[in-house]
Amino acid sequence: MNIMKWTKYIYLLLYYGFAQYLPLSYRPVVGKPAKWIRYRLCKHIFAECGHNVNIERRANFSTGENIHIGNNSGIGFNCQVPCDIHIGNNVMMGPDCVILPANHAFADTSIPMIEQGFAPSRPTVIEDDVWIGHGVIMTPGRVVKTGSIIGAGCVLTKDFDAYSIIGGNPGKLIRLRK
Repeated sequence: MNIMKWTKYIYLLLYYGFAQYLPLSYRPVVGKPAKWIRYRLCKHIFAECGHNVNIERRANFSTGENIHIGNNSGIGFNCQVPCDIHIGNNVMMGPDCVILPANHAFADTSIPMIEQGFAPSRPTVIEDDVWIGHGVIMTPGRVVKTGSIIGAGCVLTKDFDAYSIIGGNPGKLIRLRK
């Protein structure tokens, strides 16, 4: 195994063994150093990590493989994101969000679902200037367009136009921002 891969494993070990448990970034005195430590580690873990990125306490991103995150964006407290995700610039993500990496295959009713494996995966894309509320759940392969707001507790199962405000279970268009 080459030195780059070992180095990445060391950064992952430091993140999951120590840094993920540091205080929330907005805590007085200790928040800014905790945010800085998580950011510095993730710059070495992710495929791309912009400026002023906030990886909040207990964020889970598996191995960080193929994660791209733009400037002024973040992964919220206790969130789970898949390895194959592109997060644009100026994206806010509330706590406890879950972005699912894959779905089970279920098309063949003659075979038990547990034996069908997984459906082909598609990357999740979150474009620029998006606000994802507390506890949002996204199914695999969603594209969240520029300027959209996903309301707290929404279960996002399909894609919507840019500047949409989406809420509910399943997610429905509430209104357009423009």
